[in-house]
Amino acid sequence: MPKSTASKVSIPSTTISLYESDLNLWLENEIAHLMAGDLHNLDIENLIEELEGLAGRDRRELKNRLRVLLEHLLKRLYVDMPQEFNGWERTIREQRSQIKIIFEQSPSLKSFWENCFESAWGYALYEVQENYSQCEFPRLWQFSRDIDTMLNAKLWIVS
Repeated sequence: MPKSTASKVSIPSTTISLYESDLNLWLENEIAHLMAGDLHNLDIENLIEELEGLAGRDRRELKNRLRVLLEHLLKRLYVDMPQEFNGWERTIREQRSQIKIIFEQSPSLKSFWENCFESAWGYALYEVQENYSQCEFPRLWQFSRDIDTMLNAKLWIVS
């Protein structure tokens, strides 16, 4: 019997789940199971992991947008560079709009606002101090932390 020239390759038997190999297809399958009421075939463990990830993602996005908002408010309030005011104000408006959209979609995240403010403040203050070392910035936020004030007031306009 002639020897075959094709050699057999030994492939390790590792099973890669659909969740690991194609997240989008896995999501579509899980949605189909849910829509059909087929709870028995749901990948509960990974579904829980993804849902927890979504909740964390929304909190991270809110905190990041608040950080950027605070950075630009600090620059607008304390950095004397009038040629930059317009750009900083545009960024302030954009971050405020995006935060409002987050709250429209997930109003319960308003309860997270106070929890993330200190951390966002710390990151924002560090960033502006590094970039504008010639300027004096307050160690504490000098204005109201109230959501309405933060998302609407033009703090740089003195009444």
